[in-house]
Amino acid sequence: MNHAPLRGRAVLAAALALALAGCAAAPARLGQPALRDDVPLAGLQAPARAGWPAAQWWRQYDDPQLDELIARAMRESPDLALAQSRVRNAEQSAKLAAAQLGLTVNGSVQVTRERLSDHGLIPSQFLGFSWYNQADLGVQLQYDFDWWGKKRATMEAALDQARAAEAQRSAAALAIQYAVADTYFGWQADQARLQLADQLLATQQQFARIAELRVRQGVDLPDEVQKAQAQLAAVREMRVALDGSAQIRRAALASLLGVAPAELSELQPHPLPTIERGVPADGGLDLIARRPDIAASRWQVEAALKQTDAARAEFFPDLSLTALAGLSSIDMGKLLTAGSRVFALTPALHLPIFNGGALEANYGVSKARLDAAVAQYDSTVLAAAREVATQALGAEQLAARQREQQAQLDADQRLLANAQARARQGVRDLRESLGAQAALLQQRDAATQLQAQAVSTDLALIKALGGGYRSTDDAAVPSSVTAGAARHERH
Repeated sequence: MNHAPLRGRAVLAAALALALAGCAAAPARLGQPALRDDVPLAGLQAPARAGWPAAQWWRQYDDPQLDELIARAMRESPDLALAQSRVRNAEQSAKLAAAQLGLTVNGSVQVTRERLSDHGLIPSQFLGFSWYNQADLGVQLQYDFDWWGKKRATMEAALDQARAAEAQRSAAALAIQYAVADTYFGWQADQARLQLADQLLATQQQFARIAELRVRQGVDLPDEVQKAQAQLAAVREMRVALDGSAQIRRAALASLLGVAPAELSELQPHPLPTIERGVPADGGLDLIARRPDIAASRWQVEAALKQTDAARAEFFPDLSLTALAGLSSIDMGKLLTAGSRVFALTPALHLPIFNGGALEANYGVSKARLDAAVAQYDSTVLAAAREVATQALGAEQLAARQREQQAQLDADQRLLANAQARARQGVRDLRESLGAQAALLQQRDAATQLQAQAVSTDLALIKALGGGYRSTDDAAVPSSVTAGAARHERH
């Protein structure tokens, strides 16, 4: 009686039982994390902005110098080059994961020249030779069935990481664009204040000369000269500080571009631009697709979810098939004959039976990473809301201060006109008009500082609104991320 079929069926039954036992210990698959699909901006009192920032938002200021600086920063900034290298690294990791899917075919050719031991299992004296040649030529095919989707989940996680890296590159580009624009307009503000400081310096010098003449003539006490000299020194100190600030900003611009300050082209002073206040009407709903850091966080959640699928698949049996076809001969002249053919077929079943808790620990790590990714996403959304609200409210406060400051400026202009009229009529001497002129210049300096703050706040708001970034393609919104404010649940 032939017992071979019975033994084969027994082995197959045992393998199937072990496989089912392994599947029974696998954890339940995680559900999709529920993430919010809006940013909490409800109740923010700010005027409606006319649309979202454009992709090249800095062009709205109509400043060719700024355009050139940002274009150069996008070409030469070392920070952006670092972010781009991370994107390339993530893309190659995704390609590597994809290459591990499906059929693998490898060819091999080898020739071995070997001497047999005289004291081996079969002494060379019995074979009649001590040296022989071994030639092998073959092709090996290997296929992993990946029934439980481990490799596919790994590949999809790598793809999501590459998308996250691309979104992070966009965030890095936006940060550089913002830094260049903010530093550039800070330099322009310094230049405008330097011009006012020069005018104020000339006014204080004239006032000091008058004080000296009056003291020499015995009209005033010497203290008046000391007061005038103190005011003159204060203006000179302010001018030195402004000039130093301008030089520091120029060095910062060069650093952002990755060049030495001497390599930065000469900048020409221009008036500070007027700005548009407010946030888009759909800011709370659309900001998630407009912020690159939020997009990156969503892709990180998606990647972490796929990694939990890959860790869960480790609990299941893994079946692979290896086939070999080739030629093998110790006689080089007979290598290509039919008698040298070699064939092999090797199915392999990997069963995770006992591993000391390694699979459970690995799965627990993947779940912890998913929790961290979800928490990071929530934190990013709340940070975005805080940033938009802070800059929008700051812009409104600055606008209110500018209105009040304009009233002071108008009053000082009228005072100067009246003082100059009295001086022309000979009713008062020149000191009154010089004092009024100094006060007006100080108000103009204050107005310039407020305008510089308004421009800086506008730039920060543009950055907070995503700076023209837009997730428009289907891949930009992960399909396994559902809307809602609830935390993710496990099924």
